[in-house]
Amino acid sequence: MDENILKKIKALPPLDDTVLKIQRICVDKNSSLADLVKVVESDPMLTANILKSSNSPLYGFSREIKNIAHAVSLFGMATVRGFALSSAIKQNIKIDLAPYHLSNTTFLEISTLQSTFMFKWYSKVNKAMLDVLQPASFMMEVGKIIIAHELIEQQKDGAFKAALASVRTPNELSALEKEYVGFSNEEITAKIFEQWNLEAELVESIKFSNDPENAQEHIRAFSAALNIVKNSINIFGQLDETSIDRSLKLLEEYGLNTEPFLQTVEQFKQ
Repeated sequence: MDENILKKIKALPPLDDTVLKIQRICVDKNSSLADLVKVVESDPMLTANILKSSNSPLYGFSREIKNIAHAVSLFGMATVRGFALSSAIKQNIKIDLAPYHLSNTTFLEISTLQSTFMFKWYSKVNKAMLDVLQPASFMMEVGKIIIAHELIEQQKDGAFKAALASVRTPNELSALEKEYVGFSNEEITAKIFEQWNLEAELVESIKFSNDPENAQEHIRAFSAALNIVKNSINIFGQLDETSIDRSLKLLEEYGLNTEPFLQTVEQFKQ
């Protein structure tokens, strides 16, 4: 990996104590939701973030969520873990996504949409897979932050912006990123997660989310789901006709049932 990018990744602060505790709880099969609630409640900022998100219209819960115990019981461990990792990124990395024509707010909104869509879709498909898919869908665009820093430092941001005007799909964007910095968002995100000692399934699922067919067999289904969500919701559009058509072709290619996907699309459009 390019020395400059590798240095940026190695310079990232380690995950804070709250996130590490949440990590340990989420991978420990003997832990309980009560253990998770206790850790989250010890972090006022994370508590506020989760309560705010749980009352967002995106999730569509029927009544107001007033306490963390209720939110955790509705979301489950995997989603809370995604919130914690997202919070760590916002606190530890300066975000400037101008080379992508993105404001910080829009970037975080897209990440939240991707995660919410995954949560609602795979709750209908295979809830067990959300242990990996939920945090992965929250965080799969994080490499763009490092790429944007590199583009600005190397004074390539103007040329990248101009080239971006002719790009329309996540795969084309990954190719453009490789052309300008040598690595795609997916490769850099995987490296960040590796640096933070996250489990291999999470790292590999993101790394191969553009080309699931190249992933190991036990990773392929995770990468395929991420690829579909990324093609449905991205910086070029969110659940518009073109992105949905592209995703339906991928669902067919991967042998996945279209019905739960289309039901989730309808939920978002209501």
